[in-house]
This record gives sequence, structure tokens and C-alpha cells, in this order.
Amino acid sequence: MSTDANLREQMCVLAKSLFDRGLTGGSTGNISARTSNGGLLVSPTGSSFGRLDPARLSLFDPTGQHIGGDMPTKEMPLHSAFYETRSTAGAVVHLHSAHSVALSLLEDQDPDDFLPPLTPYAIMKLGKVALLPFFLPGDAAMGDAVRGLASKRSAVMLAHHGPVVAGKDVEAACNAIEELEDTARLALLTYGMARRQLSDAQIKDVVTKFDVEWES
Repeated sequence: MSTDANLREQMCVLAKSLFDRGLTGGSTGNISARTSNGGLLVSPTGSSFGRLDPARLSLFDPTGQHIGGDMPTKEMPLHSAFYETRSTAGAVVHLHSAHSVALSLLEDQDPDDFLPPLTPYAIMKLGKVALLPFFLPGDAAMGDAVRGLASKRSAVMLAHHGPVVAGKDVEAACNAIEELEDTARLALLTYGMARRQLSDAQIKDVVTKFDVEWES
């Protein structure tokens, strides 16, 4: 095993946890993280979150050259866009989680604010989530769409596809994307009901107290 052995192990353990709990299945989903020298470790193309091999993760040097491991996920343009536009991004996770995908299929979703304000934790961990349109898997235009957000979002939802979240490290990114899926599930469970959402004043209190990046 080459550089950043602990990071390799952590990526595989967290990915397997997501897989084991049904948050992404088969060979779907991809994960990446910054190495200690500014390079990237990335899950290989066609790999399963349930069976990632730490020694076979794709390794990129700080210039973006693939220098080791298997070939990376075809969603590299998506991951690269987050690292290029968000200086605080230490990891990026993309899942095909069922509830968030289901919510993206409903016609009345706000593309600027995908998740309804149901809990403070989604606001704290995700900020506002942008809903992006459908792209073919692996399309470089997904990366362009993320760049078009001008570093203002740490989480996006790809319609008909799945969520993508950047975090300060791999654990933070995984925790945040789980919060996104949980909130989507709550939204579906209460869809069409007279549910109580957080008020604008309550949202402002959360944003202020926890210093959340939040556009008005």
C-alpha cells in the first residue's frame, strides 16, 4: 500500500458502512479525498462501496496526474469541479441513495433550495442544496454545472441520479450526505401533509449560531 495508508483505510471503511446500510448499491457511488501532499485518492471505476480495496484506490498527484492504483471513477469531472471551486474541500462523496433520488423526481422542487427546512442539522451540515438537471453519467457538463455555482454550494443533487457532497474531510462529507438522504426521506414521508417546517427566523438563528454558508 502506498501513501496515506490511514486515509485509504478510512475511505474504504466509511464506504462499506454506506453500502451495508443500503445508501448506495451495486457498483454505484464514488468517493475521493485529498492526500497529505495535495493529491487525490479516488474510488476506481466500476467498484462497489462494499468491496473497496485500500491498495487499489486510484492515486493522483497534486498536478492531477493518475500515478497509481486502478482507473478512477468516470465521475472525476464532478469531483474535480468541487476541489477546484471550494478551497475547503477535503473529500467528495457521491451516492445513488433512493430517497434523495425519489425527491428529485417530483415536479415542484426548487432548483435553488432542494431540501425543505425540516431539521436544523441539514442546514448545519449542508447549507442550501442545489438541484441540478439531468446529465448523462460521466458527462463533463456536470462539472461545469458545479463550477457555475461559483463555490457557493457544498452539496448538489443530480436529478434522476444522486447527491454529491463536499466536506472538510472524508468523515464530514459522509456525515453530510447521510443527513441529505435522511432529510429527503423525511420530506417524502411528510409530502402532501400539513407539516411544520422551520420558520425563516428559526433558519436564520441556525445559520447565525453555527456560521452556516447560506444565501438569502
